[in-house]
Amino acid sequence: METGRYVAVLLILSLVSQSLSQMIIQIPPENHRSAPSDPISDGRRNRDADDLYCDSWRFSVETNDAGTWRQIPSRCEEYVKEYITGARYLSDSDVASGDSLAFANTVEVAGNGKDAWIFDIDETLLSNIPYYAAHGFGSEIFDENSFDEWIELAEAPALPASLKLYKEVEQLGFTIFLLTGRAEAQRNATVKNLLFAGYSNWERLILRGPSDLGKPAIVYKSEKRKELEDEGYTIHASSGDQWSDLLGFSTAIRSFKLPNPMYYVA
Repeated sequence: METGRYVAVLLILSLVSQSLSQMIIQIPPENHRSAPSDPISDGRRNRDADDLYCDSWRFSVETNDAGTWRQIPSRCEEYVKEYITGARYLSDSDVASGDSLAFANTVEVAGNGKDAWIFDIDETLLSNIPYYAAHGFGSEIFDENSFDEWIELAEAPALPASLKLYKEVEQLGFTIFLLTGRAEAQRNATVKNLLFAGYSNWERLILRGPSDLGKPAIVYKSEKRKELEDEGYTIHASSGDQWSDLLGFSTAIRSFKLPNPMYYVA
């Protein structure tokens, strides 16, 4: 009797096994799209791997984890191009400006002209994407001479999110200072470009004078902020695309970092 039950169990298990094997979809190796021999799939996987790496690389430079760097990785040139010229860059800038405005609305502006907001210029108020589009979006070593020629054209467009923030900060009663690493010799071209792009009514445009040339940006900009504080200004906020626009021995109450994976300024 026990032997009969044992044989019956084996028979049932065998039938179940056959049934399950018929339910499994069998994919011939030659038809599998992820097979190593498929060059199209290889290209897609390589692009996906590059995009994943470059997305993480961008995170590291935006958070300043990467520290000093000179140019974007060669494998990220297409990624940076797509980011900078696409909707994501504009969206990231919108979010940064939205956070800035949310803070601005919490400040009780005294009305005595001493409540200050500082803006950087390049990649903060003005976009140099037309220049960098011709220079690999940061994949080439920076050429100061060609960039100076671009500045003299005074054709850099406004970054839309920053222009909106600028006007709203102005309406709230903040005194606006523009603090840039550009040289004093570029004042006329810079003013012309700012007005062309829609900016006006700043209190002071601060550029590098002869004694500032050669100083690291983080030192130069800290010194200029300290001078404003010594004049009695309260620097509530500072907006810039580089950490060197924001950090140092003299800082704003709040600092707002805009995205820029194209270059790094110490």
